[in-house]
Amino acid sequence: MQTSFSLAQLADPDIAEADKILRACVHCGFCTATCPTYVLLGDELDSPRGRIYLIKDMLEQGRAAGEVEVKHIDRCLSCLSCMTTCPSGVHYMHLVDQARAHIEETYARPTADYWLRRLLATILPRPHLFRLALIGAALARSLGAHWWLPRRLRAMVGLAKAWPAMPRATDRPGVFPAQGARRGRVAILAGCAQPVLRPEINEAAIRLLARLGVEVVVAEGAGCCGALTHHMGFEEAAHDSAKTAIAAWHREIAGEGLDAIVITTSGCGTVIKDYGYIFRNDPEWKDRAQAVSARALDISEYLAQLGPLPVSEGARPRLAYHSACSLQHGQAVTGTPKELLRQAGFEVVDVAEGHLCCGSAGTYNMLQPDLSAALRDRKAANINGLAPQAIATGNIGCMQQLEGAVNAPILHTVELLDWATGGPRPRGVQS
Repeated sequence: MQTSFSLAQLADPDIAEADKILRACVHCGFCTATCPTYVLLGDELDSPRGRIYLIKDMLEQGRAAGEVEVKHIDRCLSCLSCMTTCPSGVHYMHLVDQARAHIEETYARPTADYWLRRLLATILPRPHLFRLALIGAALARSLGAHWWLPRRLRAMVGLAKAWPAMPRATDRPGVFPAQGARRGRVAILAGCAQPVLRPEINEAAIRLLARLGVEVVVAEGAGCCGALTHHMGFEEAAHDSAKTAIAAWHREIAGEGLDAIVITTSGCGTVIKDYGYIFRNDPEWKDRAQAVSARALDISEYLAQLGPLPVSEGARPRLAYHSACSLQHGQAVTGTPKELLRQAGFEVVDVAEGHLCCGSAGTYNMLQPDLSAALRDRKAANINGLAPQAIATGNIGCMQQLEGAVNAPILHTVELLDWATGGPRPRGVQS
């Protein structure tokens, strides 16, 4: 793609990076076939190629974002399926992230949209506020009061399917020792939303790692990674969260050392692995950010490095594997989780249209409820058609999105692997 940025514009490292990404695009359109919003809507501006043209024009002209750019960029899920498909290696993720930050800097959103986005950016990264919000939502649902709310607030309340979990030991800073001879030492991301929704995921990961001889650290200060606010374009808030996490993990690296930083929420993992890029122009933080990114691994990647799992005897349910977009497209981790499950004795079947997003995408299911629901129903139909006994995935957002729409319990991969190696049976799984 030909660009026409001025020399003055190219002096800005972010614009220079955008220029590099734009020039890699050859207009082939392969991305349109795998873009969920284009598949649903058939609008070129709701495809990666269309959005790239909008972003190019906006940045080249150096102008504020307008309604057209905001409408179509807001509709992007950041599922990154286009990056898997692209034959030219266009790094769409970095381009759309820059566009979102530009929108938040230059566009005056309607009042309701402005405050809804800030409400989400305030509540979701803070577990204590998130718990209170879920309690309020559950009460509203039980009283039927949520039907009187505006469409997007009603969708938010509808996602609150159960009471929040109370704080557990795995949420708090501490060290969980290895069983037997120590084979490794890792930090685990405690996270922000996941401990409130499904704390048993990290509990399963810590049990399994300890059983395999790995010491696990929940580092002081490593809470929210910044992914949620990052994808909403709130750059300052995202960077503040990221810096806090980087500092916490770097203290552990400089102290007793870390073999890896394991992540059980793939949406977070994609951003943490990108810290080195995000802080590339920050002399104070870039080295520490790169050190963290270099050690960041999805839990399935780290387990695969440890070798064969000590699998216990017993029958296993037939699984449909839902590949979270942030794992398959954002991190290019595709076969590893399925191979681990098969080694553990599970029959694993792939889901049709597995490259398409389920519609969760961080806050997308609250900000774009209609498109999100259409994608959820499409994904659920493909899963239910397989009649699995359980569903495995690697991301809490997908689990929340699909729960209730699928006809089998949906579980994190690590919960199933923990069970197969001597841990407790995950909730919802029949004996």
